Amino acid sequence: MPDGLTAAEIGMWQAFQNGSRYDLTTGDQEVDDPHGGHPWGPERSVRARVICLLMLDGPPALPGRVSSIKLTGVQITGKLDVAGGTVEPYVEMKGCRFEKEIVLPESRFSTLRLVDCSIPRFEGARLHTEGDLHLPRCHVHRGIRLTDAQIGTDLLLNQAVVHRDRRGRTLTGDGLTVGQDFQAELMESHGEMSLRGAQIGVSLSLRGSRLLNPYGSKALNAPQLTVERTLYMTPAAASNPPLTGGSTPARGVRVQKFECQGGIRLDDGRFGDAVDFEQARFDMQSEQELSLRRIQAPELRFLGEKPQRGSVVLSGAKIVNLVDKSTSWPGPGQLRVGGFTYENLVPRGSFPLARRLEWVLSATPEYSPEPYEKLATVLRNSGEDADAREVLLAKQRRRRETLPLAGKLWGYAQDWTVAYGYRPGRAAVWMAVLWALGAVAFAQYDPPRIKDGEGPEWNPSLYALDLLVPVINLGQDGHWRVEGNWQWAAAALVLLGWILATTVAAGASRLLRRG
Repeated sequence: MPDGLTAAEIGMWQAFQNGSRYDLTTGDQEVDDPHGGHPWGPERSVRARVICLLMLDGPPALPGRVSSIKLTGVQITGKLDVAGGTVEPYVEMKGCRFEKEIVLPESRFSTLRLVDCSIPRFEGARLHTEGDLHLPRCHVHRGIRLTDAQIGTDLLLNQAVVHRDRRGRTLTGDGLTVGQDFQAELMESHGEMSLRGAQIGVSLSLRGSRLLNPYGSKALNAPQLTVERTLYMTPAAASNPPLTGGSTPARGVRVQKFECQGGIRLDDGRFGDAVDFEQARFDMQSEQELSLRRIQAPELRFLGEKPQRGSVVLSGAKIVNLVDKSTSWPGPGQLRVGGFTYENLVPRGSFPLARRLEWVLSATPEYSPEPYEKLATVLRNSGEDADAREVLLAKQRRRRETLPLAGKLWGYAQDWTVAYGYRPGRAAVWMAVLWALGAVAFAQYDPPRIKDGEGPEWNPSLYALDLLVPVINLGQDGHWRVEGNWQWAAAALVLLGWILATTVAAGASRLLRRG
């Protein structure tokens, strides 16, 4: 044992060799709170350099024991710095106060657990652990840095409160690799949480967390994030002790929703199972985004509260199952879905076709055929042919508004007659009505023959049908001299017949192309 150790440090040294916990708490909850204002004296303080000595070059364990650093209620003075070192003993500190930052860049640990500690700053760039890194319920005042760190199993930040560093970031985890789960449930982040290019071996859980960044544009900045299973931004039970990890809260337990104040960027992310936003609350400024550009996931559960401001961007995203609610999507001008592809719609609750068309309208401030065609394809593939036709009819009506006057008039004619061919039954009704009107009208007229003794007997019904049906000759037209207003009536029937035939042909052509 080195000379000059204090009484507290001697006790810690002996506990290290014995592999036992070194507990300096008083039993008074208010006094022992590491985040409170009650001062801890020298009887509860050890120097950081003595802990570093135990970590890197500590004495051998007593026979039959395993050396370890297990501290509870201890104040660590000075900077805990083992940068580049290899720490073999198990390290666990609970309810401790650190006077200065923890410096662990490029160091190696088996397992490191800091539970309910007060930490000025955690510096762990390129940190490597074979097991877990736990920081639950810790208060970190100037951010956590885990750039390019490699965590062998789990990374836990449950109920942690993390404030921003001088760059405005609470967690800098760019290039971070986690072997199994990354849990940050019921966490409070007061700044930007950066996980660019991070890789999570199982799931990333932000259940019940609050990401608050009034200082910048993004509360979560995680482009190119890879999560082998599911990203959760869902509620958690705020009980004591907390129920995390997806446990179902008991009746009467208060539930805390995931809340984000600021933008979220998940561009180019890859998710093995799902992205889950159930009951999530997004509070964004007008220029901020929930950006899901080009993400790929088997399932997107868009089941949160409707964002009142900001934009939801799904441009280029590829989803198999889109699980959503009609009340979750933002209003007109706040949704962008250019290039967004999905294979199945799985609505929660009532989501009538009219609301789905409003959803497409909100996503296309300027006319674009792609969202309509994608929705129609999905509906047709699920056997909803009638709804698919309604979507394509809505597309034609939306397109009509972009055409010049002549195109609009022709569009209205197609819409009124056969609904652009998507309701072909209308053509038969119009034909029947015009045929009946023509037959009644021409029954009041007895035209002379063009050539005496030639042609069939005058039949007003067949004559009206011969005028209405283009191309086909029923033997009446061409044998009678129609004059005066009757000539105008005949011309009107011919014109209307061609309009009906053209619109039916256009509709049939669209149906064949879709087939």
